[in-house]
Amino acid sequence: MSERWARIVLSTYRWVGAMVFPAVGAYVAFRASKGKEERGRQGERYGVASVARPAGPLVWVHAASVGETSAVTPLVETIVDMGINVVLTTGTVTSAKMVQERLGDRVIHQYVPLDLKPAVDRFLSHWQPDLAVICESEIWPMTILELGLRRVPQVLVNGRLSDKSFAAWQKRPSIAEALFENLAHVVAQSDIDGERFRALGARPVTVSGNLKVDTAIPPVVESELEALQRQIGKRKTWAAISTHQGEEDVVAQVHHMLKVRHRDLLTIIVPRHPDRAPAIAEEIEKLGMKVALRSRGDVIAPDTDIYLGDTIGEMGLYLRLTEIAFVGRSLMAQGGQNPLEPAMLKTAILSGRNVQNFRDSYQRLIKNGAAKLIRDKDMLAGAVNYLFNNPAERQVMIDAGTKTVEDMRGSLDLTMTALEPFIQPLVLKARLSAREGGWK
Repeated sequence: MSERWARIVLSTYRWVGAMVFPAVGAYVAFRASKGKEERGRQGERYGVASVARPAGPLVWVHAASVGETSAVTPLVETIVDMGINVVLTTGTVTSAKMVQERLGDRVIHQYVPLDLKPAVDRFLSHWQPDLAVICESEIWPMTILELGLRRVPQVLVNGRLSDKSFAAWQKRPSIAEALFENLAHVVAQSDIDGERFRALGARPVTVSGNLKVDTAIPPVVESELEALQRQIGKRKTWAAISTHQGEEDVVAQVHHMLKVRHRDLLTIIVPRHPDRAPAIAEEIEKLGMKVALRSRGDVIAPDTDIYLGDTIGEMGLYLRLTEIAFVGRSLMAQGGQNPLEPAMLKTAILSGRNVQNFRDSYQRLIKNGAAKLIRDKDMLAGAVNYLFNNPAERQVMIDAGTKTVEDMRGSLDLTMTALEPFIQPLVLKARLSAREGGWK
């Protein structure tokens, strides 16, 4: 068995090595350049734990970034409420901050170890997880194989495979099957995702829907919201959220086009990566527009054209300032971003056509009349102008989005049903551990 897996690892890394190892080096360099508050935790990337393992059964949950972290938060809370310890790993500073804000000391947060044998082995030897729960599309060969060697059940939840990833795995069916057969269960987001996982050798596979639908509505500090609403007054607003490079320029041009007809217009831009904000502001100001940055505490003045939402964890604030939202990574980049939060927060949704990563959600929203796809900046300007001039139609889209989200709920219950055979023995183990006063 071990010789076979060694061959799998070798062939796998011959295939992905060109992508994995440069990425590892780049990531370590990136981490080293970040603020001092994170430098003390770099060892976690090599599997060196920063805290002791708690007594009792433990589940390792991994969520790569902010979106995945948000999706698994209710799931993690449910597991913790059962008396089971959770170590939650993420890969980014922003997701780590989200864990602290939403879960606090209810879980142990660690940065995910690099997918290299020494790091993974060190991590698993310390934490000794009874179950590994992986979110969405985090398929790390060494981690999967090491968990398999240790007989640790692995469950992929909210699983999805993009068109590109599925095509890549199809070209290496033997490697795919050797890895996916290690998964004890795959809980897929959609029927298409489920079919793709089955085609690659995963068994069993069930479909739950998207866990992101069962997350809480993004929160807001009411005093902050009221302060911004006073600054905006009766001005017309629209937002472009989760934008990627190139899309902010398009949005600024759309603002310029719309301002001819709506002279009191305020455009809100929330870039996917807030650290790009200074460069975005500089480019927009070159176009003769006045920009206010949230991170600097800038006031929205009567002549402010663009309000740049360059903070983490305040999407609930920005979306409550408008009833029209364009969702980025869909015009200049591909894959799209999550449209469910805008739907939850009662906005009419606009998006480019490149939304492959959220195909199921967009299909439902579009079918119900909650979202519209646009081709370019001219079509985007026309759609925003139409929604400004037709409040009744705007409300129809908003109501359709609310209903779509409600109809899509239930993924958390279905996911917990799939996890029950793995979780229930741990619940009993936790109770026995508590009675005996320790973990053995």
